[in-house]
Amino acid sequence: MKIAVATTDGLTVNEHFGRANRFSIYNADPTRFDLITERYLDPYSSGQKGHVFDEARFREVARVLEGCEKVFVTKIGKEPADALKAMGIEPVVYSGAINEINI
Repeated sequence: MKIAVATTDGLTVNEHFGRANRFSIYNADPTRFDLITERYLDPYSSGQKGHVFDEARFREVARVLEGCEKVFVTKIGKEPADALKAMGIEPVVYSGAINEINI
């Protein structure tokens, strides 16, 4: 399964979906995680509390996550989570070591 991880250090899921400027993409199964690539982007969030859903910014994130089945983040808003689900990507709220993710 192909997954994306919002990370700042490449070791842990430690970033909010909207603040992420990097997603690590893995081929993952219950026994191993193989890093495929690092994808960098401008963060989805404008940084303003309570910002509205921004379709243009979301399209960029969607392009980066294309082909992934799940995205692991520490936090995500309802609208972007619903938009990801509509694309067939399951948002998973998780904080901790990447190699301890349960697939």
